[in-house]
Amino acid sequence: MKRKRIPNKKWAAPVLGLALVLPAALPAQAATPAQAAVKSIEFVGMNAPAGAQQMAQVYTGASVKVTYGDGTVKTFPLAYKQLFKSTDSVGGTIAGVSVDANGKPIMDTSAPNNPVPYVSDAPDANSLFQVPGMSPTSLGGNPLSLVTHYEYITSNNAGDSAYGLVPASMSLTKIDQNKTTGELTPVELQKVDFSGVDGLWIPCNGSLTPWNTHLGSEEYEADARAYEADPTQTYLSSFVQNYYQDTTKKGNPYDYNYIVEVSVDQDNKASAVKHYSLGRFSHELAKVAPDGKTVYFGDDGGNTMLFMYVADKAQDLSAGTLYAAKWIQTSAANGGSANLEWISLGHATDDEIRAEIDKGLTFSDIFETSDKPADGFATIKTYPSGKTEYLKLKPGMEKAAAFLESRRYAAMLGATSEFNKMEGVTLNAKDKKAYIAMSYVEKSMEKDSKGADPVDDIHVDKISSGVTYELSLGGGQKDRSGEAIASDYVPQTMKGLLWGEDLSAPDAKGDTAADDKVANPDNLSYSEQLRTLFIGEDSGMHANNYVWAYNIDTGKLSRILSTPSGAEATGLQAVEDLNGFSYVMSNLQHPGDEMIVPDPLKTEVLNNIDANFNNRKSGVVGYVSGIPSMEQIAAAAPEESGGGQISSPADDSLIPLRDTAQAAGAKVDWHGKNKEVVVTKGTHTLRLNVGEKTALLDGKSVSLPVVTQFSKGKVMFPSGVWDQFAKL
Repeated sequence: MKRKRIPNKKWAAPVLGLALVLPAALPAQAATPAQAAVKSIEFVGMNAPAGAQQMAQVYTGASVKVTYGDGTVKTFPLAYKQLFKSTDSVGGTIAGVSVDANGKPIMDTSAPNNPVPYVSDAPDANSLFQVPGMSPTSLGGNPLSLVTHYEYITSNNAGDSAYGLVPASMSLTKIDQNKTTGELTPVELQKVDFSGVDGLWIPCNGSLTPWNTHLGSEEYEADARAYEADPTQTYLSSFVQNYYQDTTKKGNPYDYNYIVEVSVDQDNKASAVKHYSLGRFSHELAKVAPDGKTVYFGDDGGNTMLFMYVADKAQDLSAGTLYAAKWIQTSAANGGSANLEWISLGHATDDEIRAEIDKGLTFSDIFETSDKPADGFATIKTYPSGKTEYLKLKPGMEKAAAFLESRRYAAMLGATSEFNKMEGVTLNAKDKKAYIAMSYVEKSMEKDSKGADPVDDIHVDKISSGVTYELSLGGGQKDRSGEAIASDYVPQTMKGLLWGEDLSAPDAKGDTAADDKVANPDNLSYSEQLRTLFIGEDSGMHANNYVWAYNIDTGKLSRILSTPSGAEATGLQAVEDLNGFSYVMSNLQHPGDEMIVPDPLKTEVLNNIDANFNNRKSGVVGYVSGIPSMEQIAAAAPEESGGGQISSPADDSLIPLRDTAQAAGAKVDWHGKNKEVVVTKGTHTLRLNVGEKTALLDGKSVSLPVVTQFSKGKVMFPSGVWDQFAKL
C-alpha cells in the first residue's frame, strides 16, 4: 500500500458524506415485539481533527447510539485502545522486528558503530480469532490469537529507504480477553516462521477465513522479465541476501507474490503455507466467500486485474481454477459500472506449480518476445512493467503462464488489465455483495484519448480520490468458453458505490479532497450484524487518514477514527460477538510520512508526532472498543421494550442444535474448552453449556426441560426451547 515506493504512481484520494445512521439489525417493522425491540442503531461520527495536537494523535470521539422500540436511547462511547507499538517488546520479542531464515533479528549496520535490528514502522493486516482448546492466559481471561502483518521498513538507521530491501514479517500474539469488560491485553508474541516457504515478500492486507485461518498476502511482485535482464532492477537480490544472510544468494522471483495461509493450533503455534494455485500477482489480500471455495483478490498497482479463484473443495485452497474478469462497461459516471465476463486461466494444484518453480523456470522459458507488433504475438500492457509488450506463449507453457505470470497470460486471453490501485475486498453474505476499494480512479481507468494502449475496456470519469465498488454475486454462471463456474458467488456486475470529491485547490490543512468524505479507500471490512461497511484510508489527499462507518441501507457515513498526519489506517477487521464482545481492529503505519500539511502547521504537527511515535519509527497495533455486540444491545434493553422471553416448555425432545440453527439463518459458535455454544440470531443471543439444564437468553437465565447433551458428535438441545427462541 505504501505510496511513494511504487514507481509511476500518483497518489490521491476519495470522499463521502458524514454522520451515519444505521438501521436496526432487526428492523422496526418486523412482526414480533422482540424484533421491534431495537428501532435503530446509529454511528454518531466525530469531527475532523483541529489543531496540531489532534492531528498528531490516533483517537476517536465517535459513539454508537441505540434506540429501542419504546424510544429509550442507549449510547455506547467508542475509544481507541493501543495493544502495542511495532517497536515495543511483547513477552521478550520486538513486535515489528525483521528476522532471517533462522529466526534471528536482521541487523541494520547503516550507522557506523551502532548496529540495531531492523524494526518495521508499518503494521498492516490483523486477524483476531479464538482457537478452540487453547489454554487460558496468565491473566485469567479468554485466550485469543492475533496475526499481524508488518508490511515493510520505511528507512534504515541512517535515514535511507529500506522499502522492499529487508524481508517483511508477521507476528502471532496471544491475547487475553477480559471476561467481564472485553478488554484485550497482549500476553506473548512470536514471529511466524516462513523459512519453509522462502520467506515473506511485502505482506499487505489479509483476512480471516470461514475456517479460522489467516490469509496473508505478498504484493508488488518483482518483474521476472526485468530480473532476468538485469537483477539489480528489482528488490529481489537484496531481499534474499538479507533473509538468508548470504551475499551470494541469487533468488527466484517466482518464489514470491502468492497468498499465504497461516494456521494456529491450540498450543498457539503457527504454521504457514503458500498457495501457488491462487496465482501470482500483486496480492493486496484474498477474501473467501461463505461457500469456503470462492476467493476474491485485490491487485495493487497500475494496469492491474480482477481475479477470482474457485477451489475444488471447501476449506481447501490447495487446488482450484483461476479466473480473470473482462470489464464490459455500461456507464462512465461515479466510478463507472460494468457487466463482468469471466475468463478461465486454467486449473492447478499448489504442488504442480511449486514443481514448475523448482525447475528453475525463467520468464524466457515461458514466453517469446518481440519489440514490435508481429504475427502470432499478443499486444498487452500490465503491471509490473507498465509498458506495451508483445508476447507469444511457448508450446506447453499454459499452466506455468497462468499461475506464475497470471496477469500477462490473462491479458493475452482478453481479460481487462486497466484497473488502478485495487485495494481492499470484503463481503456482505446476506445480500450476496462484494465490495472492492479502488484507491485512485485515474490513469489506466480513464479514456485512452491518444489511442496508445492495446485496449480501452475501462474509460470512466477520473476521480483521483477514489471509489468503493459494489459487486453483485450469483450462481449459475458460465465462463467465456461456456463452461459452468462451480460457485454460487460469482461477481456478475460492478458499479461505483461511494466516490470521492476532488478539490480544485488545497484547503488550509493541505487537503486536496473533501475532508468530510472518504478519500482514497483502502482497507475494507463488513459487519453483518450492523449492516455496516468499515473503510480505512490510505490517502495522499487528506492531511489525516480516517476510518469510516458506512451504512449500506441508508447510505449515511460517519468518521469514527483519525490517525496521525502522514499515517495510513491499516489492519481493519470487524470482529463480531467474540465471547459476547465486538471490536474493530485498526492499526496505523508510518506516522508523519509523506505529509501534505503546509508550513508552519506541518512543523508543529511533526514535533508532536515525534513525541508520540518514537521519532516516527513506531507504528501502532490496536482496536476501536465500545462497539456493542448484539448480546450487549439486548442486555441493555429496558424491560418494557419488548425483549425476548422464553418460558420453560413441556416438550423435552432433542434436536441437533447446529444444523437446526444454521438452517434458520443463525450464527453458531462452539467454545470447546468449556463446552459452550453461542447462538446468535438477529439481536438475540442464546448461550448454553453441554450437560447443563439452564441457558442464558440475552444475558438472562432460562430453565430447560432437559439437560443439553452430546450425541454422535452433535450438541442436542430441547426442541421446545429452540422453537420459542427462533420466533423472537
